[in-house]
Amino acid sequence: MALAVAIFALVVVGALVAGAFFAGTQEQRVGENQRRVQQSFGVAEAGAQERVMSWQPEQMNKRLPYPQDSVVIGPNQPAPSGTGSYGGYSYKLGSNIFLIDVTGRDRASAGGAIAGGGGARQRIGLITRIAPIDFGIHASLTTQGGVSLSGNADVNGADQVPTGWASCDPPGATQPGIRDNGSNVSTSGNGSVQGNPPVVNDPTINNNSFTTFGGATYAQLAARATITLGSGTYKTNPALNGAGQCNQANLLNWGDGMNPAAPCGNYFPIIHIAGSATLNGDQGQGILLVDGDLNVQGSYQFFGIVIIQGDLKTSGGGSTDAHFWGGVMAQNADLSVQNLSGKATLNYSSCSILSALQATSPISMMRQRGWVQLY
Repeated sequence: MALAVAIFALVVVGALVAGAFFAGTQEQRVGENQRRVQQSFGVAEAGAQERVMSWQPEQMNKRLPYPQDSVVIGPNQPAPSGTGSYGGYSYKLGSNIFLIDVTGRDRASAGGAIAGGGGARQRIGLITRIAPIDFGIHASLTTQGGVSLSGNADVNGADQVPTGWASCDPPGATQPGIRDNGSNVSTSGNGSVQGNPPVVNDPTINNNSFTTFGGATYAQLAARATITLGSGTYKTNPALNGAGQCNQANLLNWGDGMNPAAPCGNYFPIIHIAGSATLNGDQGQGILLVDGDLNVQGSYQFFGIVIIQGDLKTSGGGSTDAHFWGGVMAQNADLSVQNLSGKATLNYSSCSILSALQATSPISMMRQRGWVQLY
């Protein structure tokens, strides 16, 4: 009898020990799995944020919307500090909206070190939008110096759509032709200023109006420039490579605003002139930053935003007017006079401004419901 009781006790104790060992092993496995899941989640979040920070607007913003186009992320992009790897896709959901879909795996799972070939992974999505810079452009020409118009020069605040731009929204409200801080605006010959009103005096305009904007500074924009050139005289035209694609490596290729359906029609670079420049043909588009003075000759056409730290001088001529489509900001650091002459025309165009901003602006996560866990 005593032997039977002893054997039974040993069986019970053995079962308890085995149960405790099994429970401990399972708890360890659950904890390890949970750790890998959390680490994979962190890798996915880091990958999504890294994608936002390394966003290349000139390559991404003008892509076709899903399902016509998507961009592969990774697929085995190392995470910061070597904690794992991530991959996924980015999709354009609308003109300004993008979905970044990232799947992260911890280091052991990504390396195949988990028994049975399993492992942890986490998939998240970030809904982002283009975050355009607010330049405060509320007129065809913004300046803090005087403006002199002669010949057939014209500054027009009516919202206009450039010739051949079929994807623009209907024109908006007419803006002032010239916005300044109270300096003198004079016309001679057939020079004219049109807008609502033609000239508006804004005493808040100062040097900071041309160097500090909503979301970025002039220096930050210059640091992001796609094209950087020194002082000189330039003739810019769209250029194609051997495959018939837009050659963005050509520093004198500033896009093709005159032919928006052409290969360079969607190329809107940020151009930084580290000094003064003369433009003597033919065209460009995007955001033009000039550290010094800008002299425009002949029938030059530019579509987008122009920010000049010095003076603007034009002498349009030839069979075509020298046109600016968009918005021009000329600081007049020495408060001298902007001289617009010949057949120069400055047209306010919200479509040109918006197109330049959409093509050159970074992205940011939506403020509300911009994050979602995917499965």
